[in-house]
Amino acid sequence: MSGSKQRNDFVEDGVREKTETKSVQLEIYDPTLRDGSHAVKHCLSLRDIATYCAAIDKCGLSAVEVGHGNGLGASSLQLGFAAHSDAQMLECARENLSITKLGVHAIPGFAKIGDLKLAIDIGVDVVRVASHCTEADTTERYIEYARNRGAVVHGVLMMSHMASALKLLEQATLQQEYGAHAIVLMDSAGAYVEADVQEKIGLLASELSIPVGFHAHNNLGLAVANSLAAVRCGAKLIDGTLNGFGAGAGNTSLQVLVAALSRVGHETDVDMFALLKASDRIVRDVELSPPVIKQANILSGLFGVFSGFEKPVARASLQFGVDEGSIYRELERRKVVAGQEDLIVEVAQELSKTEHRAVRLRATEPAKEATS
Repeated sequence: MSGSKQRNDFVEDGVREKTETKSVQLEIYDPTLRDGSHAVKHCLSLRDIATYCAAIDKCGLSAVEVGHGNGLGASSLQLGFAAHSDAQMLECARENLSITKLGVHAIPGFAKIGDLKLAIDIGVDVVRVASHCTEADTTERYIEYARNRGAVVHGVLMMSHMASALKLLEQATLQQEYGAHAIVLMDSAGAYVEADVQEKIGLLASELSIPVGFHAHNNLGLAVANSLAAVRCGAKLIDGTLNGFGAGAGNTSLQVLVAALSRVGHETDVDMFALLKASDRIVRDVELSPPVIKQANILSGLFGVFSGFEKPVARASLQFGVDEGSIYRELERRKVVAGQEDLIVEVAQELSKTEHRAVRLRATEPAKEATS
C-alpha cells in the first residue's frame, strides 16, 4: 500500500470516528419550487416542475415543496398570479416523485382549510403551516386539520428576526401544542447573523420536545454560515434550494449546504454526487440561475424587510422617483410583512410627497433671505 493511500485511509478513519461521536442526523428540505417561484414571478411551468421533481427524486432529500411563492391559495392580483393552479402544480409534482415526500406551504388567510384538503387529497405528505412570528394562534385549526389527515406538519414562524428568542419560544410552544411535528424558524428577510441563530435556534432546540428547523435567506451572504450555525445549536431540519434559487438574494444553496455539512462531519441522507448530477440535468432545462446579491437585497437584509419585496419596491421606486433605501427604511419602521405588498406603493407615494415638499421649501428659502 502506498504512503498516499495510507494517509487517505487515516484521514477517512479519522472523519468516520469524528462523525460517529459528534454528528447529528439531519433532514434536508427543498423549497426550490415554492420559494424559487418568487424569482420568476410565480411562473414556473408544469414542465419545469416535472423536470425538477423527476431529476431530484433519488437524491435523498426529505421533501420537495411546490407551489406559489406565498403558498396555497396565494395566487392573486395582489401577490401575483401563478402560471398554474395549486392542483395542477401538485398533481404534476406528485406524478414525478416516487421516493421524496411532497410538501406545501400554507399561510392562514391566503390558504383555506379547503386548500389543505385539496392538497392532502392529491397526495401531499408534508404541510408547512406558517404565520408571522408573533401570530402562531392563526395556525391552530390548520395544524390540527393537517395532522388529523395524517400529514407531517411543520409549524413555521416567518420574519423571525422581528421577535425576541423568548417570544419565538412562546409562539413555537403554541404550535407544538397544536400538534406540529416540527418547528421551523424562517429568516425571511435574510437579516440574521450568527449570534441571532445561536440565541433563537439554541433556545428552541433546548426547550421544545420536537425537532427545530431553519430556513435562511442570503441577503447578507450568510445563508450557508447561518445554516451551519443552526445545526451546531441543535437544528435537525435545514432548508436549501438548488443554486440558492429563491426570493431576493435567494436561499441557502442546497449543493453548498450539503457539501459543507459533510465537510464538518454531519450526516444527511442526501447523495452529494447524485445531487450534483441532478443539478446539471435540471439547469439545462429549467431556468434556475443563481441569485446575485444586489443593492436591494442588502438593504432588505439590513433593514429586516421581507426578501420577496424586491420587485415591488423597485417598481414603486421608479414610479414615484423615490430612493429604494428610503422605502426599505420606512417599511422597517412600519413593520410591514409579507402579504402587505399594497403598502409599498403607499409608502413610496407618501415619501415622494414629503420629498417634493422639502424641495419646494428649499427653493423658497433664498427668496425669503433676499427680502429680509
